[in-house]
Amino acid sequence: MAKQDAPLTGEALIKEVCRRIRVARSYWDAHKNAACRGERERALTLYNTLTKEQKQQIPQVLRVWLRYRSEKYFGAHRTPPKSRLPRR
Repeated sequence: MAKQDAPLTGEALIKEVCRRIRVARSYWDAHKNAACRGERERALTLYNTLTKEQKQQIPQVLRVWLRYRSEKYFGAHRTPPKSRLPRR
């Protein structure tokens, strides 16, 4: 995806956070854990830039998945993913 010239703000930022969470959830449902992990990290980075009022505009279902349910599976306490390189 191409880099944007100006950072997102306001309503556009909220929509992008929601979009990224939904994409991560779709990867999760499709059992694509590596893709889900990357998309979740991007969503979480954007989510952490939101103000408290903006965070309240994110649907609760998406907020819960991003902060709690996905942390259970992708948190720092979990074993990191293995490399896809074949062993010799």
